[in-house]
Amino acid sequence: MTEEHMWIALGFAAQAMFSMRFIVQWIATEKAKRSVIPMAFWYLSVSGGILLLTYAIHRMDPVFIVGQAAGLFVYSRNIYIIKSRKRDELT
Repeated sequence: MTEEHMWIALGFAAQAMFSMRFIVQWIATEKAKRSVIPMAFWYLSVSGGILLLTYAIHRMDPVFIVGQAAGLFVYSRNIYIIKSRKRDELT
């Protein structure tokens, strides 16, 4: 397998991980019978986003880089807010 093939495989794996967040969200919503965004959604968003950003940097695609970097900020901020709120509820 060439290096470029490995990068393409990483890109597809990253996209699959990033897409799995929607399946996780859909299953959680169906179980709860209301719209739910579980923590796994945000963790998959960050994990997939990091891998996609890595791939975008390798491809030197500025549009893709900016989009993924902005998304990572939003996903990370959501995790921070959720965890902060849970800590505040415990005190």
